[in-house]
Amino acid sequence: MALSGAMGSGISGLKAFMNALNVVGNNVANVNTYGYKAGRVTFKESIYNTQSVGSAGSDVLGGTNPNQIGYGTTVGTIDLDMSTQGLESTGRTEDCAIVGDGFFLLGDKNGVDTDNLNTLSLSRVGDFKIDDDGYLTDGAGNIVYGFVTCSNSGATPGTTPSNTVSTQLVPLRLPVADDDGNAVYPGVNGGVNVPPAGFTDAISYTNLQIDTNGRITCTNGMTKEPVVVGYIALGTVTNPAGLTKSDGPYYEISDSAGDLSISTALSSVTGNLNGDPDMPLLEGSTTKIMSNYLEQSGTDLATEFANMIVYQRGYQANTRIVTVTDTMLEELINMKR
Repeated sequence: MALSGAMGSGISGLKAFMNALNVVGNNVANVNTYGYKAGRVTFKESIYNTQSVGSAGSDVLGGTNPNQIGYGTTVGTIDLDMSTQGLESTGRTEDCAIVGDGFFLLGDKNGVDTDNLNTLSLSRVGDFKIDDDGYLTDGAGNIVYGFVTCSNSGATPGTTPSNTVSTQLVPLRLPVADDDGNAVYPGVNGGVNVPPAGFTDAISYTNLQIDTNGRITCTNGMTKEPVVVGYIALGTVTNPAGLTKSDGPYYEISDSAGDLSISTALSSVTGNLNGDPDMPLLEGSTTKIMSNYLEQSGTDLATEFANMIVYQRGYQANTRIVTVTDTMLEELINMKR
């Protein structure tokens, strides 16, 4: 029945505008969610029924255009605006916001292999704290990854190991304390932060600071000596909008996002990631980390309310198509009476 095409187009419009309203509703619901990236809907035309094809002109007659009837619309894309948003002061030294491109890298205490970096989660929300084992974690208990001050990086065999920042990507943890409370720095091996044998408890600390390079420093609570814990790592991908959202503020790396590159803020640490010459640390980064801040939500209420009105009217117009088509079908059926 010919009128079913109009009915189908109207129904497709209802579905598309309802999905668009769902995106608006989610944006508005997250207006106060730190690090939230607002979604944007684009529509695309649905399939077409070709009633006649076009033809080229001849010596006698002109050409003709194709005749096609569409079957409505559908959601084309739901894009995320991954740009940096405004910052909100929190007054917490451990809170960090990224100004520029990049994400914090989060995982567990077991480390990560350079061949499987995609197991790490990405986040723009730096609600960090030091847990009871001395690890730097986010609000959900995930471990923040970076580059630690260690005792076996760059040491010459037969000499006293020097304390330098490793380029192995590892879970960030405070150094452990010896019997006198002195900081004993870990070793790193295969992407794991390895405490020295016989030492397990992290140092006590005061005056924890995180600078724009992502460098974590504190004061040893026992000896009052300065301690450089390490640097927070940042990850960037070719196409941030291609990341897949998971629960909470986390993103998973999908094929559409491209390759993951590792750096530090303002490129304060350089070298080869985990000793792999094929994975150099990103150089020339201008992204910085702001301590005492968290990134605000990307929801713009004025834009969302305007979109809500447009989508509501679009939905309303498509209901008219459905009801008018229903009336015409009723008239057609009544012709038999």
